[in-house]
Amino acid sequence: MKETPSNDATAFLIRNLPNLPKMRLVELWKDNFGKEPGRIRPELMLPILAYRIQERAYGGLSPNANAKSQIIATSLRPQSRFRDEARQRFKSGTKLVREWKGKTHEVTLNDEGYHYLGKTYKSLSPIACEIAGTRWSGPAFFGTKKVKAS
Repeated sequence: MKETPSNDATAFLIRNLPNLPKMRLVELWKDNFGKEPGRIRPELMLPILAYRIQERAYGGLSPNANAKSQIIATSLRPQSRFRDEARQRFKSGTKLVREWKGKTHEVTLNDEGYHYLGKTYKSLSPIACEIAGTRWSGPAFFGTKKVKAS
């Protein structure tokens, strides 16, 4: 494909992104995204900006390619341990009770997560930390950790 002056300018800009000062990168970010970049290091801005500049100059992915990339990205996301492990082991409405320093603490498993003192959590660990005042494994704290068969 023969490069037009516009393509030459785009290629030149992308090649020179690593040499630009952060202030110029921030300006380019605002031009390309319509907002401030927030607290992002220049090293992380470079590939994002390069992609966005190319996308605007040459066009983005086709709808078909975009749909396929979304499917792939979704399949690569880590699965929530709550939805998998807890759902397999406990039914909604299950109550986990733990006594800690003379006080009884009750957590109820529901469709959204773990309910404790009016709040819903996605995992047991933040609840265990809140109760104990230090980092704890929630399953270990509440005694729900799977025991490996020996």
